[in-house]
Amino acid sequence: MSKLKMLALASAMVVGMAGAAVAQDMPKTPLKVVGAWGNLSQYKNFEQPFWTKEVLEKSGGAITAEITPFNEMGLKGAEIFRLMRLGVIDFGSTVLGYVATDDARNEAVDLAGLSPDADIARKVSDAYKPVYDKFYGERFGIKVLGIWPYPAQVLFCNGEIKGLADLKGKKVRTGNRTLAEFVEAFGGTGVTLAFNEVVPALQNKVVDCAITGTLSGNSAKWHEVSTHIYALPLGWSHVMHAVNIKTWQKLDPKVRTFLEKEIAGLEDRIWKAAAEETQQGYDCNAGKDTCTMGTKASMTIVPVSDADKALLKKAMSEVVLPKWAARCPGDCVQAWNDSIGKVVGLTASAK
Repeated sequence: MSKLKMLALASAMVVGMAGAAVAQDMPKTPLKVVGAWGNLSQYKNFEQPFWTKEVLEKSGGAITAEITPFNEMGLKGAEIFRLMRLGVIDFGSTVLGYVATDDARNEAVDLAGLSPDADIARKVSDAYKPVYDKFYGERFGIKVLGIWPYPAQVLFCNGEIKGLADLKGKKVRTGNRTLAEFVEAFGGTGVTLAFNEVVPALQNKVVDCAITGTLSGNSAKWHEVSTHIYALPLGWSHVMHAVNIKTWQKLDPKVRTFLEKEIAGLEDRIWKAAAEETQQGYDCNAGKDTCTMGTKASMTIVPVSDADKALLKKAMSEVVLPKWAARCPGDCVQAWNDSIGKVVGLTASAK
């Protein structure tokens, strides 16, 4: 056996022994988790295997977890944090945009047009995470464990679209208030629809366009009821993963330390995948040979003009930020300016 192989074997043995020691230190701990949308890649490729396989293996069998996506529980997502506050759900994930009407802070990390790429979106999220942890801890009795994105949120339309000016007169499923205000700034009408209601709405012309992640839309078969994608990232539809604080405090300290470390790793992997999945969404919806993560379709991907990039910034500074600031209570605006504002070089203030 070569010296290199012997060193590798010795290293593996040390790691294995360390893992076994950790497992022996941790008590048997069964967990119940509510995940995000079960039909999308984030759940299938990350959340589900993390809780059902990775946690079990890395804890040496000490921690077992059952996970169910909220849509399979008959929930729409907006109820998750409320049920966590009541202690009905221990660990849970939901899209922050779904609870935007509960408090404007939930929009803070994903205001329409705020983050043009995944790197900036991550910096924005990390900067604001302590604000969420304080807010949810005080108001809901919830501890924030992670925040991660879906692929870039873009416009899927069931007819031709060439640019932002074409939103005039169109009904657009927006998913949250800030996106609705953005659409309305260009003469469109924001429509509220649950994710699973979008396909029939596009098919029956109830709406002309709908906003979701590039790959999320492909997974949900939006390509079957729409023809064009406008490739302008309007948001990232951040998911927050959290735990009921009382449940958390009852866990053995070693279990808590283990879960925090592993969930941080999960968070990193999902962020890393966001940019790749965004491009895969474009490739798959366009039917390119480079599509490996979805269904090849035959949609038209419309490139973004420099003029529209300028219009995006203008709409954000003149419409999106001021309207959000006007409904953000107490020290909310100042907290945004002290965190996210410094990342993106913007200052929020109500007009």
